[in-house]
Amino acid sequence: MSESEEKRFATVDAGALREVCGRILTGVAVMTCQNGERKPVGITVNSFASVSLDPSLVLLRVRGESRGIAAVRESGALSFDIPAADQAAPCRAFARRETAGFGGLAPRPAVTGVPVLSDAPARPDRRSPAAFPAGGHETVVAEAVDLSPLREEQPLAFRRGGRPCPEALV
Repeated sequence: MSESEEKRFATVDAGALREVCGRILTGVAVMTCQNGERKPVGITVNSFASVSLDPSLVLLRVRGESRGIAAVRESGALSFDIPAADQAAPCRAFARRETAGFGGLAPRPAVTGVPVLSDAPARPDRRSPAAFPAGGHETVVAEAVDLSPLREEQPLAFRRGGRPCPEALV
């Protein structure tokens, strides 16, 4: 590659990349599992997608130093609560490092035994997660073992760095 081509493909500014990517509506999920001490752990993730319907696989991205990724590795199972548009507060709570535990929330066990929130509109229960490093995050791929579409609600979505955006889905 020539020097002029290298300049043309220089790394972009992280703030500019965040600004551009922040224009994309982002779905949100709360990933739940148990750590090695069998204590419930929950973290908010905004990179959650279906990989395959057969076999039924999903992926999510978790910050590499997160307590959640360590718990995923220890647990062997995880679940996702897909929150409704009116559930921004629990998502924000699980987004903070100091609130990876469930605090005052009362989780119930999913089919795999991992803790789940009781009032999310949908919940896929997963097992056998595999994690792969990519940048400062880990990409986790897991197989579905149970699904719980619980109620018909607009899902929670964020835009521009975390502002709830329920009106975009109406």
